[in-house]
Amino acid sequence: MYIPRHFHQPDIEPMHTLMRTHPLATLVTLGPRGPDANHIPLHHCPLPAPNGTLCGHLPRANPAWKEHLRDSDVLCIFHGPNAYISPSWYATKQTNGEVVPTWNYTTVHAHGRLRVIEDADWLKAHLEQLTNTHEASLPKPWAVSDAPADYTERLMRGLVGIEIEVTRLEGKWKVSQNRPDADRAGIVAGLRGLGQRDSASLMSELVDKS
Repeated sequence: MYIPRHFHQPDIEPMHTLMRTHPLATLVTLGPRGPDANHIPLHHCPLPAPNGTLCGHLPRANPAWKEHLRDSDVLCIFHGPNAYISPSWYATKQTNGEVVPTWNYTTVHAHGRLRVIEDADWLKAHLEQLTNTHEASLPKPWAVSDAPADYTERLMRGLVGIEIEVTRLEGKWKVSQNRPDADRAGIVAGLRGLGQRDSASLMSELVDKS
């Protein structure tokens, strides 16, 4: 991933936070026909330090887990808040007009080796953990045990677990760090006006630190 110096995110904790709050990842594997991409939720575990481990599952019918070349890394791409940035929000537009649109975004690339897990107990524990994590904020959380046991066991037979120990993390926070303070303040106001709260919050933190 191309990362200009001013967009580089060097800190692991913000990257871990993005991976946990935006868990739907693009899993890129390398097979006999070249790169393959699948979109699956991945649960981030902080161990082993410093980068942690990603756990997920795939349908057995998906060839990615069988065809991936075992001696090559996989790439997991996590997308955080993103938004179109209008040049009309820049204070600079009023001074010299030298402004153009852009797109602000945050992303994390996690690299590591893929391990396939066909152990039923591991898979059940993983599914319960994944479900409990994402049901926790709901008023009446659903649990795997709410469904008939024979039904979930039948479904689980059609899945395989995957585990990726992360060997390298890359973070890119492209949130207009290269713009003047007045332009960044204008972006915050513009995003808030459109209801883009997540992106506006990121920009607001940047303005406050400047």
